[in-house]
Amino acid sequence: MNISPKQRYLDICHFKRLGDLYMPSTSIINAPWGGLVEEWIEQGAPKEIMDRSFQREYFQYQPINDIGGESFNIAADLSDLGAELPPEIDLGHGLTARKGGGVLNPVWLVPGYEFRFISEDERTVTVRSARGRTLRFVKNLKSQMAQFLDWPVKDRATWNEYKKRLDPNSPERWPSDWDAYVQKVNARSEPLSLGLSGLYQTLRLAVGSERILYMFYDDPGLIEDMMEHVVYMQTVFIKRMLKDIKVEQAHWGEDMAYDAGPLISPTMVRKFMLPRYRKVTDLLRSYGVDVNYMDSDGNLNELIPLWLEVGINYVWPLEVAAHNDAVALRKKYGKDLIIGGTIDKRALIKGKEAIREEVMSKVPFLLETGGYFPAVDHMIPPGITFENYCYYINLMREVAGLEKLSF
Repeated sequence: MNISPKQRYLDICHFKRLGDLYMPSTSIINAPWGGLVEEWIEQGAPKEIMDRSFQREYFQYQPINDIGGESFNIAADLSDLGAELPPEIDLGHGLTARKGGGVLNPVWLVPGYEFRFISEDERTVTVRSARGRTLRFVKNLKSQMAQFLDWPVKDRATWNEYKKRLDPNSPERWPSDWDAYVQKVNARSEPLSLGLSGLYQTLRLAVGSERILYMFYDDPGLIEDMMEHVVYMQTVFIKRMLKDIKVEQAHWGEDMAYDAGPLISPTMVRKFMLPRYRKVTDLLRSYGVDVNYMDSDGNLNELIPLWLEVGINYVWPLEVAAHNDAVALRKKYGKDLIIGGTIDKRALIKGKEAIREEVMSKVPFLLETGGYFPAVDHMIPPGITFENYCYYINLMREVAGLEKLSF
């Protein structure tokens, strides 16, 4: 019996299809980090692998379409839905960017800040991004994380100014032809994932990691005000989108942990965030959405039970280096928890013996018990050879009883 990709995805989430190998593909799940594809081509991969749609076919990934995203800027979806990454833009000064990457574009700020160059030396260039952050980049380095130097929100006064850019009803956020947008989105055969900006992450990206941690103690009222506004945005966004569009899940981004645990205490998560999460997940449930996918790096062991209390029931990437044990989590939480990722990227760098040991130690059990979407435990980093990655893909297929692919 044929089953639609959307129903197949939901059935795995609801533990109705045990042993089904479903390797999702989004902009970050089962996606290569900058520079890796070029390495693969030098090692013998077909040049067409530069194209994301070719990658999906080549490795037999299953696409998931993100709509909205943390930007809450739906108008961008008219051109970007289902599209591949746009070509790089040469900004000069040894710096390139992609449309929508946060350097040039406002992401969730409408309007965004004016992008400008601030300074440069022989090795680096410093810019003010469209998010209002001051960033330093190494020149001509293709794969890198910026050094963050400053953020736009420092206190209540700067928050009040920043908040003006967070009006969910700004016409610029929404397609001018809503009916055409709805028709285009609903026509997609792949699962749809509704993007929601996380509570902590939205604040961290506006305030900075160190300042936000002090702010929980020094100005908790301001934290409450900022989080309430994020929930207001989410509520407007959900109601407007889901009255016309059926989605399979909502996805959140928090990045609120490191290798030893949460960046804020579970007590603070419970006080500041759980009631607000619950308000949003209750609203989602009223539209029939009961899969809530959380993207957060780091050690999630203390956060998972809190998220489960409020209906956030799917965690990714479960980084192995951060002491996340997917097999132990499955045994502890059973069918309450959907698991994604958890394939140690370091094993894929070490070689075939390490890859087999990593896969066989967890994938057969996780596939058999269901509710599992395999992926490398974050984006696929440079240093993983094309040969090793192809071996990994075919080993996954072997475990699932599928025919190997010819690379």
